Amino acid sequence: MPLINSTIKPFKATAFHQGQFIELTEASIKGHWSVLVFYPADFTFVCPTELGDLADQHSQFQSLGVSVYGVSTDTHFTHKAWHDTSVTIKKVQYPLIGDPTGTLARNFDVLIEEEGLALRGTFVINPEGVIKVAEIHDLGIGRDASELLRKVRAAQYVAAHPNEACPAKWTPGEQTLTPSLDLVGKI
Repeated sequence: MPLINSTIKPFKATAFHQGQFIELTEASIKGHWSVLVFYPADFTFVCPTELGDLADQHSQFQSLGVSVYGVSTDTHFTHKAWHDTSVTIKKVQYPLIGDPTGTLARNFDVLIEEEGLALRGTFVINPEGVIKVAEIHDLGIGRDASELLRKVRAAQYVAAHPNEACPAKWTPGEQTLTPSLDLVGKI
């Protein structure tokens, strides 16, 4: 079954967030727009660049009512240790979810079973808990938070305007499309 338009599966996990350990479930993700960003492991190379980029853009996600969550198969204890030792990770103000059993990574089809690591998976989830954007990268390919922000804005726009579609590179204020027979072959 494709992940797009499927509802997130039940889970229970512990996250490190602003100096505390907190419990999260699928109910924590529902009720507002959410972004889950899976990454392979703490104390690595590409991962802190991505999480730092997200930290730099975090206030923009918050202004859209979007909660951001970082997820790896590390424990919440490892997330705390990384936060305490990395200048880049100290900037992170969103929860870092520990998924040592791989439950979340399996639920989102990003677990590399033989390595116990997650691929770089990015998921935008609407307030009903339905996945609207799914993007998966190989381990060596970093992501861009500004492009993710654009996709969130597009997903929110389409949710608010279900008869419209956002074309490539769409940003708020630009022309959208109204799919119809009249558009066929004219773009």
